Amino acid sequence: MDQETLGSVVLLAIVTLISVVQNAFFASKVEHESKHCNGKGFHRPGSSAFDRVYTANQNCGHTYPTFLAVLWCAGLLCSQAPAAFAGLMYLFVRQKYFVGYLGERSQSTPGYLFGKRIILFLFLMSMAGILNYYLIFFFGSDFEIHIKTITSAISPLLLIP
Repeated sequence: MDQETLGSVVLLAIVTLISVVQNAFFASKVEHESKHCNGKGFHRPGSSAFDRVYTANQNCGHTYPTFLAVLWCAGLLCSQAPAAFAGLMYLFVRQKYFVGYLGERSQSTPGYLFGKRIILFLFLMSMAGILNYYLIFFFGSDFEIHIKTITSAISPLLLIP
């Protein structure tokens, strides 16, 4: 792979690998809680601590494919750096959601809502990249610089809860 191509995806790859480590951490928490309950399987009826860890892991796992899809689409079609930044923010929020879910379920709500906003941002970045492609294809107008400037300016706003 040449350096130019590698440079256009390296940040996305780093965020993806960090997300893999985070998923492994979540799985290890489920395994630890399962062993803590002294059972042989993963189903522990009546163990509220295990139920919370298991459910938090399942909830994070259900949104993971969507996150990866919009992360890579936004990074490849629009702009890598803002997409990678939003991806890191999403991983932070997902961690907050997971830890919040282990306490009171109401503590996980801010992380859940914040995560939805980040997914929406990545989705809109992807749509802007697709729109720009078709504007170039049909009209010869390239708004890539404008789109990258706007997404770079908007991405720090993701820090506002």
